[in-house]
Amino acid sequence: MLRTAAVRWPDRTAWTFDPGGSFTFAEIDRLSSGYAQALRDKGIRAGDRVAIMLRNVPEFPLVWFALIKLGATAVPINVKYRSVDADHVLRTSEAVAVVSTAEFQPLLDGRAVHLVEELEPVEGFVQGVVGGPVSLQFTSGTTGKPKACVLSQEYWLTLGRSLVDEFPHLSSNDVMLTAQPFHYIDPQWNVVAALLAGAHLVVLDGFHPSTFWAKVREHRVTYFYCLGAMPALLLRMPPDRADRDHRVRAVQASAIPPALHAELEERWGVGWYEAFGMTETGADLRITAEDHDRFVGTGCLGKPAGHREAKIVDGELWLRGPGMMDGYLGLPSPFADGWFRTGDLARVEDGRFYHLGRTKDMIRRSGENVAAHEVEEVLMSHPAVRLAAVLGVPDEIRGEEVKAFVVGTVSSDELADWCAERLAAFKVPRFWEFREDLPRTPSERVAKELLR
Repeated sequence: MLRTAAVRWPDRTAWTFDPGGSFTFAEIDRLSSGYAQALRDKGIRAGDRVAIMLRNVPEFPLVWFALIKLGATAVPINVKYRSVDADHVLRTSEAVAVVSTAEFQPLLDGRAVHLVEELEPVEGFVQGVVGGPVSLQFTSGTTGKPKACVLSQEYWLTLGRSLVDEFPHLSSNDVMLTAQPFHYIDPQWNVVAALLAGAHLVVLDGFHPSTFWAKVREHRVTYFYCLGAMPALLLRMPPDRADRDHRVRAVQASAIPPALHAELEERWGVGWYEAFGMTETGADLRITAEDHDRFVGTGCLGKPAGHREAKIVDGELWLRGPGMMDGYLGLPSPFADGWFRTGDLARVEDGRFYHLGRTKDMIRRSGENVAAHEVEEVLMSHPAVRLAAVLGVPDEIRGEEVKAFVVGTVSSDELADWCAERLAAFKVPRFWEFREDLPRTPSERVAKELLR
């Protein structure tokens, strides 16, 4: 894929890192081969697992492709991790070395660390046999210790091709943008999709709501993806007369707050398209241009992508088809006859799926089941609420009670009344906690384990 892109569009800009400079398709191929030889000179061989602990710098994807060319497996490490977190990833993956910077070296004491400051590309690389997993991608760990998803060539190519062959039909005319940390999966699939499409990919150093749309305008972006709290955080920014002064033709997002969907489109004058996927399964369900207008604000996830089957079993979404992970490293297979149980509650209507929450995110109050997701949607529909999370907390009489964490300028009494008008009484939060912000995972979802 990379070499085809380098031959087809050698002198076109492939990546722009802001900050960090730009690279052509040919430069990416040449530099990744240079890093492959440099790592080979340091003893890295096919079949080895090598961790990457870097911020959003060009060396992250260059080293990733270098390891692919060597037949080695990349193990991204969250740059927010500290000694215990990082040690779990390194021990579980059995990584033989880490590519990092001096910034993180104290956390990696006792490991074989190759500093990118000292890792110079070397000419003369000759590729050998390539095989084995491309990467071990650790989950966000929102319900326990992160697990390593074994991701193959097929996984990445299936995911990337689906975005070129199907909606949003990425092409060489597009300028894509990603703002999430590179150790998370989204910037990685952005890289693959952009190389397949011949698109120009812009990588920011992080997600900064106050400057995000300015960067979109500066780089003449036509497409980006976001998820979690990102849409709500963007809406918290003051309106700007330049809000609609951009070239974006489509925004794909996961978990668009239904109550904010129309407001997002009205403010920036572009369609926001719901998409569902998981680290384990890649790209699964999506709203397309044909379905968009009908389902704004409904929470509809759309239909399965062309390579994916989906069904509901006892209220849970199950998925099957090519391009999924090969399993969790060192754990029993999670597949049954090829089907993967997502842990997401959903319903299907007219071939389109609707998300209803997580199986592990149900609250049992006095014998009644309360879906945290449902209460959160009602809270997010209040005009003064910008972020909300709902948990079950222990209660001696009722088993569990409903507690809401809220970011917004509103009282608990007003919110309780708001919920009581829209939900059964047993679903209305009994406990309230107001905060300036809520902790989030690398995927910008609320980190409920930290709230617990």
